[in-house]
Amino acid sequence: MKKCDWCIGDELYEKYHDEEWGKVVYDDKILFEFLILESAQAGLSWLTILKKRENYRKAYDDFDYNIVALYDEKKFEQLMNNKGIVRNKLKIRDSINNARRFLEVQNEFGSFYRYLWNFVEGKQIINRVEKLEDVPAKTELSDVISKDMKKRGFKFIGTTIIYAYLQAVGVIDDHLEGCTAKQRDVAFR
Repeated sequence: MKKCDWCIGDELYEKYHDEEWGKVVYDDKILFEFLILESAQAGLSWLTILKKRENYRKAYDDFDYNIVALYDEKKFEQLMNNKGIVRNKLKIRDSINNARRFLEVQNEFGSFYRYLWNFVEGKQIINRVEKLEDVPAKTELSDVISKDMKKRGFKFIGTTIIYAYLQAVGVIDDHLEGCTAKQRDVAFR
């Protein structure tokens, strides 16, 4: 199997690349998971977050946004003392805030999935990228989505984080040309 260069050399990274990255996520729970993880990743490597993913899953009640939205100060302190996750005060506070905003978006659009895919009119963006250096860190689309989410009260979701998020959940497929994991014409459900 031909893979994108960025994942080669680490088993966990390769598994993530082969099984998840760039594949369309329809499940709001997984969309929330990636929102938490991408925000936690800011300033760190994605591999660092992947290695902590199971710890996050346990710490964040299996990424149940209904539960996370109810976290109080006691739970915040537990998260701050959890050595298995990134213990950044702002990232943790904002993850709880974002669970609440996530629920608001669900109530308005029926699902977070529908909200997200409205920005691309239900059609996955499949970029034709030859080299890793040609993959942008942000685009006009990530600018628009980040701005809209900030307007809705989300935090720690700048345009670079949102672009990485869109790649992770398959709104954008940036697999390099020739990579066998590259999607073909995925449409909105």
